Amino acid sequence: MSADAQALVIALFLIFCRIGSCLMVLPGYSSARIPQHIRLFVAIAVALAVSPRLLPQVLPLVQGASDDLRIAMTAGEILNGLLIGLLGRVFMIALQFSGSIVANAIGMGQSLGVPLEGHEADPALVSLVTLTATVMIFSLNLHAEIVNALVASYKAVPVELGFSIRSGLDALVDNLGQTFMLCLRIASPFVVYAVVVNFAIGLANKMTPQIPIYFISMPFVLAGGLFLLWFCVGNFLSIFADAYHRWVLFG
Repeated sequence: MSADAQALVIALFLIFCRIGSCLMVLPGYSSARIPQHIRLFVAIAVALAVSPRLLPQVLPLVQGASDDLRIAMTAGEILNGLLIGLLGRVFMIALQFSGSIVANAIGMGQSLGVPLEGHEADPALVSLVTLTATVMIFSLNLHAEIVNALVASYKAVPVELGFSIRSGLDALVDNLGQTFMLCLRIASPFVVYAVVVNFAIGLANKMTPQIPIYFISMPFVLAGGLFLLWFCVGNFLSIFADAYHRWVLFG
């Protein structure tokens, strides 16, 4: 293999490292329900599709680099891709946590559903919410916007700079603060509902200790929680979609 062909292969591999490692942890693409070879083929296809735009930037760096520098660039690209994917994964983690709060608040925390993102069973309400959010990501074409964001990341984080731990931690902390506020906004009506309902049940139980108010009230608490979920689920998902869309576009 000639030196130019070898540099071209290494440049394509560098592009695949950032894109593949990002898709490995990004919501939707990284689901455990998708076979591993399908995820691998998707990552290779995306890397080859965007390579004509990125090769003029990456190829000159590879041609004049030593083997040690090429290994360092490969490690940096993997870490950069993992960081970008982790920033998107934090949104889904926040949504799962919000769904767990909602499920426990309305009395559905013990009914387990099919795991979608991981291998551990979550409450059925969490599985429903995460599946709906994943469908929204693809139906709103955000999965294609993520590819454009990955291409734009080569200007914000060039290959020659490698992986910056300080800037990566700053971005992760900022994203955690944003998703914490997102989780609080989504789950706040159900937290208020749980406090009010449990206070009312506890007060009624104190007034009539002979009657098992807690067990009698469970169907009514669940019915009220499901009605509140029906009333708020549109805003629930639109808030998440807007926050995820802003992150994809403005990162």
